[in-house]
Amino acid sequence: MIKIVQKRHLIWTFAKQDFSSKYFGSLLGIVWAFIQPTITILVYWFVFQIGFRSVPVGQIPYILWLVAGIIPWFYFQETLMYATNSISDNRFLVKKVVFDVELLPVVRMLSSLFVHLFFIAVLFILYVSYGYTLQIYNLQLIYYLAAMIFLLYGLALLASSVVIFVKDISPFIGMLLQLGFWLTPIFWSISLIPEKYANILQYNPMYYIVEGYRNSLFGEVWFWQNKPYLTIIFWSVALCAVLLGRFVFRRLRPHFSDVL
Repeated sequence: MIKIVQKRHLIWTFAKQDFSSKYFGSLLGIVWAFIQPTITILVYWFVFQIGFRSVPVGQIPYILWLVAGIIPWFYFQETLMYATNSISDNRFLVKKVVFDVELLPVVRMLSSLFVHLFFIAVLFILYVSYGYTLQIYNLQLIYYLAAMIFLLYGLALLASSVVIFVKDISPFIGMLLQLGFWLTPIFWSISLIPEKYANILQYNPMYYIVEGYRNSLFGEVWFWQNKPYLTIIFWSVALCAVLLGRFVFRRLRPHFSDVL
């Protein structure tokens, strides 16, 4: 973590280049980064608000409740998939240049963060347009975003190291993310399922993040007051992910250039 802070300027430069290169050569350029998620949200709005006329969740309009949960999932999913191949996609840095390869997943995470911050702004516009007023509890979004980034760092470091040696990891992660999407209460409320199953699903770290985003907007309680045991569970899982990711990376790092 200290290394990331020390080389923050280098990471920032690489992240901007990475973000631009993803859409280089296309007619609309980086606009595509915002078009696809925007269209997806508009489709959900039309289907659930106009088509199905979904009922509010508690007192919260369903579409606003849905968007508050799906925006962090978009960032988590895109970042993990994109960061998984961060080292293999930059093999020239591994082979020919003295470069701290551990920074590559961080670069991809920051590159994806640009779009996420844009949609957080969109979320607040929707929030205000539905008659809600800004409150101090909204600042908890910063905490939950930081928590998600910490978790992603460990998972990305682990996945990007292993995928060099086991190519099947990338599609396997895609499958797990698809499964996780439906097991995380994004479209549905966890109050709709039996308590014994709900207790199990709460161990999903993204449940903590998704509900945290919603509580930051619609709740009037601080994260350490709202089910503190979930905070302990999340940070235990996130810390294990980071420690495991760093351990695996350090063990495999000397062999990267032999395989790539």
